[in-house]
Amino acid sequence: MVAEILNVTEKAVFDNAIINADKHTHQPYANSTFKNNDTIRIPIENEDVYTLPCGSFLYIEGRLLKKDGTVPTNTTFINNGILYLFDEIRYELGGKVIDRVRNPGMTTTMKGYASYNENESKRLINSGWLPPALGAVKGVALHTRNLIDTNGYFNVCIPLRMILGFGEDFRKIILNIRQELVLVRSSTDNNALFCSATPAEEVDVHLDQICWKIPHVSVADAERLKLLRYVDRNLNMELSFRSWELHEYPLLNQSYSHNWTVKTTSQLEKPRFIIFGFQTDKGNDITKNKSVFDHCDLTNFKVHLGSTMYPYDNLNLDFDLSRFAVLYEMYVNFQQSYYGNVSEPLFDPKEFRTIAPLVIVDCSYQNEIVKSGSIDIRLEIQTKRNIPDKTAAYCLIIHDRVIRYNPSTNLVQEV
Repeated sequence: MVAEILNVTEKAVFDNAIINADKHTHQPYANSTFKNNDTIRIPIENEDVYTLPCGSFLYIEGRLLKKDGTVPTNTTFINNGILYLFDEIRYELGGKVIDRVRNPGMTTTMKGYASYNENESKRLINSGWLPPALGAVKGVALHTRNLIDTNGYFNVCIPLRMILGFGEDFRKIILNIRQELVLVRSSTDNNALFCSATPAEEVDVHLDQICWKIPHVSVADAERLKLLRYVDRNLNMELSFRSWELHEYPLLNQSYSHNWTVKTTSQLEKPRFIIFGFQTDKGNDITKNKSVFDHCDLTNFKVHLGSTMYPYDNLNLDFDLSRFAVLYEMYVNFQQSYYGNVSEPLFDPKEFRTIAPLVIVDCSYQNEIVKSGSIDIRLEIQTKRNIPDKTAAYCLIIHDRVIRYNPSTNLVQEV
C-alpha cells in the first residue's frame, strides 16, 4: 500500500484487447413452434465468431389468457414460473451435449434460494424471479403480478448463468465451433402457475417469441493472431464447470425412515453439494404454489458417498419446537463455500422455515477413497411423523464436469 501511494510516475494502462462485445440475436429454426411438448432448437450457425455464453440470456415473451381469450383475474406465474414451462434445457457444442438441466424450474428455484441474496433477487425480477413473501406463502407475493400486464402480456430476459452451471462457471469465449441451445417444452403449464380462486380458472400460456441473445466478441489484431495460433496448433480447449443434476422421488412411502439410492457416479463427476427438499401434493396442481417447499417434520438427514457420511453429526431437528438452527446454518454457509463470498442469505430463519426449508450438504471435501472409482450416492432421511401422502422428494446434485473441445477438428469429448 505504501509503495503504491508513492508511485507518482505510474502511467495509465488501457486494455484494448476487446474491440466490441455487442449481443446478437439468434432465432429458433423457422418451422419451430412453442406449444407443449415441442422441442425448440436455437443454433449459432456461424463458426467463425467468438461468443461469450456466460454473458448471454434467453428472451421470452408471450401472453397468459383464459380459455375464452380474456385476461385471468386470479391466476399468475409463481416465482421463477417461466422456467417451469420447460422440461429440459441443454447447451450443445459440436453436436454433443455439454450441460443440461432437467426440470429447470425446480432445479433453478432450489439453486436460486441457496445462491441469491436480496439485491440479486431484485436484479432478477426482470427474469421472472419473484420469491413469495412470507405473508403470501399459500399464494404468491403481490408484486408477482407485475410479470403480467393488464392485457396478460409478459416478457423476460433470463441469463444463461441462471439456467446452467456452465453459464455460471465458465467465463471464457468459445472458438470456432457450432453451438446450439435446445429447449423442450413441458407437457403441462400448471406447475408454472398459481390460481387463488375456487374453482380454478382455466388458462393457457401462449409463447410468442423465444430467442437467444449472446455477445459476439471482436478482438484486436494482436489478440486475434494469438487465438488463430491456438487453432493452428490443434490445441484442445478445456471447459470446466459445476453441473446441476436434479433427481426426483415422485412418491415417498408414508413412513418415518427412508433410504434413497439416488445414483451411482464416477470419480470424474465428484458431487460437491447436495440440495434436498420436500413438496407435498403440489404436482400439476394450479391451486398449489410449486415454488414453496415443505419441511415434513424432518429430524435427521445424511448423505452417504460410498462409505463416507455427510454431515458427521446428527441434525436433531424438531420443527414443532422451532429447533432448526443447524439446518439454517447449513443454508447460510452455502454461499461462502460455493462462491467464496461473505454469505448474504435470501431468507431469514422464519422465511426459511416457511418457504424453503432445504437441506444443503457440503461434501466438497473428500478423501482419496471417495475420489477413486465409482460410488453410490445414498440419502438417509428420518422424520418425526409419517411422510404425508403425495409427497415428492427432490435431490439436486452439484458435481464437477470437464469437457475438452478442439476448434480445429470440432471434436468434443468428456474428460
